[in-house]
Amino acid sequence: MANFSGLQLLFFSFIIATENSINNLIIVYLARWNFRGLRCSVYHSEQLQLHRLAWNPHAPAGWSGRIWGRTGCNFDAFGAGRCFTGDCGNKLQCNGAGGATPATLAEFTIGHGGGMDFYDVSLVDGYNVQMEIKTQGGSGDCQNVGCISDLNRICPNELSVRNGGSVVACKSACAAFDKPEFCCTGQFNQPETCPPTDYSRIFKTACPKAYSYAYDDATSTFTCANANYSIIFCPTI
Repeated sequence: MANFSGLQLLFFSFIIATENSINNLIIVYLARWNFRGLRCSVYHSEQLQLHRLAWNPHAPAGWSGRIWGRTGCNFDAFGAGRCFTGDCGNKLQCNGAGGATPATLAEFTIGHGGGMDFYDVSLVDGYNVQMEIKTQGGSGDCQNVGCISDLNRICPNELSVRNGGSVVACKSACAAFDKPEFCCTGQFNQPETCPPTDYSRIFKTACPKAYSYAYDDATSTFTCANANYSIIFCPTI
């Protein structure tokens, strides 16, 4: 099998057609990479081009979706294989399948007729790579958001996902312990009964503009109208 080491991206360019014919362009790219086995690396730049050519979907106004990165990937010439984090059914092309947790997520809902877009970077399903969303143009608050801190370096042992001796991802407390107080389920299914925990505070302190747990809406969901967006993996600080 070909060993595409390091960061394997869902490298999509989204053209979002809105009802008033204004396009929202979402561009996904790597800010940096190298050949030294660092966390934010790829096998070679041609692999990025492969993903860009393979995925160019179009979505209408009202489109909602997630974008994430995969790491530790091995795929053969037929696209069969797996990734250590963010895997989507042991295939190179996800074809609509979601990514395995833990994974850092960029989430979008595109507005109708020039209405507000909603976007965020979420750590609710855990963390695997640094990510930033940058807005270009548009009207409204239109903040740049994300998680540019390397949470793998500060992840508690009980949340850590390891490959050999290295931490390659950080689980959410919900995924690690499957308890209602961490998952905001059962009697904890309201914001009033499911406050932040010590674990979600670790995420929030490191990445204050990212979703840290299920009811972190007030400081984690952002809006903008008629903007273009860049989703940057491994952004420089």
